[in-house]
Amino acid sequence: MSASIVAADQTVCRDISGALPVLGRDVTVPLVTGGEVTYAALDYAASAPALQRVWDDVAAYAPYYGSVHRGAGYLSQLSTDLFENSRATVAEFLDCRADDQVVFTRSTTDSLNLLAAALPADCQVFVFETEHHAALLPWRDARVTYLNAPRTPGEAVATLERALSHRDPHGPALVCVTGASNVTGELWPVRELAAASHAHGARIVLDAAQLAPHHPVSVRDLDVDWVAFSGHKLYAPFGSGVLAGRSDWLREAEPYLAGGGASRKVSRRTDGGVDVEWHESAARHEAGSPNVIGVYSIASACKALSEAGFDTLVAREQHLIETVRAGLAEVPEVRVLSLFGDDAPRVGVISFVVEGWNSSHFAAALSAEYGIGVRDGLFCAHPLVRTLLGSDPETQGECGAPEAAPGEKSLNAIRVSFGAGTPDEHVERFVRAVKELVRDGAKWNYRTQDGRCVPAV
Repeated sequence: MSASIVAADQTVCRDISGALPVLGRDVTVPLVTGGEVTYAALDYAASAPALQRVWDDVAAYAPYYGSVHRGAGYLSQLSTDLFENSRATVAEFLDCRADDQVVFTRSTTDSLNLLAAALPADCQVFVFETEHHAALLPWRDARVTYLNAPRTPGEAVATLERALSHRDPHGPALVCVTGASNVTGELWPVRELAAASHAHGARIVLDAAQLAPHHPVSVRDLDVDWVAFSGHKLYAPFGSGVLAGRSDWLREAEPYLAGGGASRKVSRRTDGGVDVEWHESAARHEAGSPNVIGVYSIASACKALSEAGFDTLVAREQHLIETVRAGLAEVPEVRVLSLFGDDAPRVGVISFVVEGWNSSHFAAALSAEYGIGVRDGLFCAHPLVRTLLGSDPETQGECGAPEAAPGEKSLNAIRVSFGAGTPDEHVERFVRAVKELVRDGAKWNYRTQDGRCVPAV
């Protein structure tokens, strides 16, 4: 039996609004004001709901689950075939080069930490302050240059070129850049940044965590050296991620984890020590029993999005973006956060603040009174959000809400995010709720508990 036989029906369906079916689309939640409502999941930028297609594929495979790579049994061989076919599917989804490696990890954070551990000695790293912490923080053993937030795509390229022109031209260098901001949703000029990097002898890694679920990502076309993304933002659950790209630095580095799977040969020396010969393939950095179901779920999501057609998905998402932005523009008290301006192309991620409201209070009211799930805080992108809010960069904050009571000033923002599984009604309800809350205020009393704003009982 091959992996293709155990896969579920491959038909890509849509609901009446054009959204792809996702798990949880019919879940109802209670409102503090009484009654229940279908939950509007508008926090895709943190974790997107799993596509129903992905869940069905995983369910079809689950009875055949077995260990991979070293098992002689039928199910082990089937699982190995499925695991390696998933690697090929991801490579095709990313339009990788023939000699690129696809390494499976736990997340984007894990992928970028793996690459950081594989950097050559004395590598210089260049990263904008606008990055998510997953891309901002892993480079602890390198010489890091942090670049100020640009205000136009052209300024981003010019800022990078200036920085690279002053680097040591003889040593290795790496540029790390996002494809789409997890705060503003704005698309970055990846192709131009890649060209600038290569012109100065540097390599570039693309954080595609927010880009891959919304737009096609071609390693060849963008001419990036590596790309990293997470399954849980790509409509696939189970904590898996991908690092795909050039093999040389990965092949020459010590294994990210030492253990079974990464080693090709282990032998005792006469002096009592141990000699190890490591794999040179992706297995070098995949020690331990892999998350086979997580890997398969990523491959299933890649297939589902490709079959649905990104042209159609992008067009529909643009309609949702315009609906939200037009609605927020009608509320003078709302300020949408942006680096590149209103006309910048973006994915379905929008952050904003509301005059006179603590952001945690506003998000709590959206949830408790309207059944809408958004996110408030600094979105694990502290320097960027503080720059956009104009707050003191030394001010303390957390990824979640600060301990500020309803009505008190907060140093965070509200983020609404959506994608291929979002029905029109969810964004329409969100816009209506924002207008009503600003106009009429909350219908319920709220208090601070464990650093979060919650309905008072």
